[in-house]
Amino acid sequence: MDCTRRDFLLAMGVSAASLTASKQVPEAGIGADADNRRPNILFILADDLGWADVGYQGSEITTPNIDRLAGEGVRFEQHYVMPTCTPTRVGLMTGQYPSRFGVTTPAYGKIFDDDTVTLASALRDSGYSTSISGKWHMGSPPEYVPRKYGFDTSYGYFHGQIDPYTHRYKTGDRSWHRNDQFIEEQGHVTDLITNEAVRVIESEPQKPFFLYVAYSVPHYPLDEPVEWTSMYEGEFEEPSRQWYAASVTHMDSGVGRIVDALERTGQREETLLVFVSDNGAQKSWRDDKQYDGRYANKPHNVLGDNRPLRGWKGQVYEGGIRVPALANWPGTLQKGKVAAPVHIVDWMPTFCQLAGYNQDRDLNWDGQDVWPLIEGQTTTQVDPCMLYWKTPNSSALRYGDWKLIVFNSDEKAELYDLAADPYEKQDLAQQHPGRVADLKVLLEELRKSDRNR
Repeated sequence: MDCTRRDFLLAMGVSAASLTASKQVPEAGIGADADNRRPNILFILADDLGWADVGYQGSEITTPNIDRLAGEGVRFEQHYVMPTCTPTRVGLMTGQYPSRFGVTTPAYGKIFDDDTVTLASALRDSGYSTSISGKWHMGSPPEYVPRKYGFDTSYGYFHGQIDPYTHRYKTGDRSWHRNDQFIEEQGHVTDLITNEAVRVIESEPQKPFFLYVAYSVPHYPLDEPVEWTSMYEGEFEEPSRQWYAASVTHMDSGVGRIVDALERTGQREETLLVFVSDNGAQKSWRDDKQYDGRYANKPHNVLGDNRPLRGWKGQVYEGGIRVPALANWPGTLQKGKVAAPVHIVDWMPTFCQLAGYNQDRDLNWDGQDVWPLIEGQTTTQVDPCMLYWKTPNSSALRYGDWKLIVFNSDEKAELYDLAADPYEKQDLAQQHPGRVADLKVLLEELRKSDRNR
């Protein structure tokens, strides 16, 4: 879109009062003036981590390092992403809804336009060193790889999910690389991703850094060392839930190692750390042929936990798109919570503002700078929240506290009042046909900026 969310709403002539109230933000504060500071930016993305799969949300899964970051930082109570991996990553890297690029599902080939300004390229142009460690999944090798899109260094894997030990894609294709060139590496994927992140931090760059750490877990297929699975012996009826829990705790240990590296190198108070999941948890998985059949006898019958939210990965119900998230910057961000809805597309405008990025053209961001919410400059936003999702099967719009879902197969609409019904138990579409009609108008306007692939 060529306008902000507020500009769009005013152009549509839609009254905020007719649909919703403003969004509220409770106590999150700033301990120092950040206006002239250019922090290191460390963005950690988990893969398929459910709403109830971290300790600070009441999970039985042990995540002491993530819990500490959340307890000492800012927790997001309504952080939204896309329902699957590539769309969320595209939203993060562009500040635009991924459907603007025709991406509504895990995708390959060419994703970005040749002139797309990514988060990495914008920060590099602002004087940052830029690195990725982990999952790419925003284009296929050899042409459409991280260093083409703004990363100085790259390490990890190109494709969707890989085997944790062989590092091969589900079809058997090679995927592991350093600086966009295929390599063979030994070790568990979680440890390798963490090791590279620590290496980047310990290199102590002479300028601020952007480090994007994209873990592979707890996405299937899961294969964890006994060191981690033994922690959950007898805790779960289903073995796959034990593997899932072990993978999350293993990742949490990696997060702790990364934070330790920041402290060891004296960079901790200069680093804004953000932790998010790429989508809600997946319910289950089984395949007898993928990954050379290694998991034929290890069905993943039970994986993540999105409770009390409704739905799973791939769906636009809250369980598929609302995820655990936190921001931590010692000495700058005071502990607190952000209750206002925030979307993955908001991070690029926010980081670019913090980095002092100078745009030479309109980047058509759908996101907005949410730093005032994070640091607690304001407790109320007068602009109504408007967020948008599109998948191959459905579209959804959140406007204020109202959420409209439209299914592509029959154009059936569902309507939920998230303030009164956050778990989407009561469809109000029949009771509010006028509201449904108004929201459909907004939804159709948003769709006009999408691209069909």
